[in-house]
Amino acid sequence: NKNTPVCPGEAHFPRAKMAAQEVQPSETISKLKSESEALKTKLEEERAKLHDVELHQVAEKVEPLGQFVMKTRRTLKGHGNKVLCMDWCKDKRRIVSSSQDGKVIVWDAFTTNKEHAVTMPCTWVMACAYAPSGCAVACGGLDNNESNTCNNKLGILTSSGDGTCALWDVESGQLLQSFHGHAADVLCLDLAPSETGNTFVSGGCDKKANVWDMRSGQCIQSFETHESDINSVRYYPSGDAFASGSDDATCTLYGFINLVQFQCRLYDLRADREVAIYSKESIIFGASSVDFSLSGRLLFGGYNDYTINVWDVLKGTRVSILFGHENRVSALRVSPDGTAFCSGSWDHTLRVRE
Repeated sequence: NKNTPVCPGEAHFPRAKMAAQEVQPSETISKLKSESEALKTKLEEERAKLHDVELHQVAEKVEPLGQFVMKTRRTLKGHGNKVLCMDWCKDKRRIVSSSQDGKVIVWDAFTTNKEHAVTMPCTWVMACAYAPSGCAVACGGLDNNESNTCNNKLGILTSSGDGTCALWDVESGQLLQSFHGHAADVLCLDLAPSETGNTFVSGGCDKKANVWDMRSGQCIQSFETHESDINSVRYYPSGDAFASGSDDATCTLYGFINLVQFQCRLYDLRADREVAIYSKESIIFGASSVDFSLSGRLLFGGYNDYTINVWDVLKGTRVSILFGHENRVSALRVSPDGTAFCSGSWDHTLRVRE
């Protein structure tokens, strides 16, 4: 109707609506991805401005480590299949281990005796951990009850193949907090030392290492320098940094042969960046487990070539290589007093070294 009043600008509404309809969802996603990548690049540039010196350069004046020798003192035999995880009790004597044979075993590391052996409903018992009190053990596997576990005063912290982590109340079994941020399986996690606060770090198949606040459930820091699955993460004793072990590689061409350097990495939470890479051209297998010495000067890495490499954290050099296992080293933990460490392997055994 020509006599119908027309609001100013009304004639433009249909055209605007049509323009909006023409924008495809794929174009919007593509634009958002571009913006995200641009922001990441800008953040890396800002980080680089603060990167004035390398860790090994700062450590040049530090005295090098002397001769390093560790011997196998005990061999724990009793599992019928691959050892997948292990943990020390706070009493510095007992060890709990889980295996693909479906059993969780508590050992006396002094005598090598088995104190308890529990058969689980699932044969793939992927994770186990001692409670801080030493009076209880948590374990989880592929029966969807739990995966990687850590015990703290609040409850049990788990990671899962569904890409999440979760904090559970021990008494009621209720979910207290869930943590969403990984885009693939979460393979490992570690709690910060109790005096540093309520945080933990996780690593997964999305190549990310995320630091979380347990109170808010939010990811407060994220690191994406790995190029493959992160198999293990471990806090530095002070809680200011953490190390990660991965299957990632940097490929370099030498005489038409690609040499793959499998790496452990060190991240400083205060600097918000990676500060060291521990690798050698001769290491051609991934790192499955990492842990620090009590002082933090040494980093132990268990590898898929059956060896344990010991690194000088400050200088970035390898100080020793330990042999003994006959298959992949799947788990490694330093004792609470720092006098020994235990490694678990796919050869069905655990070895305690001093």
